[in-house]
Amino acid sequence: MPETSQLILIWAAAINLAAVVFMAWDKRAARKRRRRVPERRLLWIAILGGTPGIFAAIHGFSHKTRKQPFRRYLFMILAAQIIAAGLWLAR
Repeated sequence: MPETSQLILIWAAAINLAAVVFMAWDKRAARKRRRRVPERRLLWIAILGGTPGIFAAIHGFSHKTRKQPFRRYLFMILAAQIIAAGLWLAR
């Protein structure tokens, strides 16, 4: 059985890969004027640990660069994750 740290790394890799894939899918759908990935789903992926993947996709695909409510929520999620990680590491 993998150790907890290994499971965390596997989860982080998987959720961030999913974040990039969903953002790429949404960018493609936007260009083709097809059904988009709901922002709520993208924010949930960020909450589950995909924030770095979302930010990488924003910059890599130039996608959702002007969506202020989305970006504001994303920065709030990032701040909460940084605080939670700091508290967890400080224990």
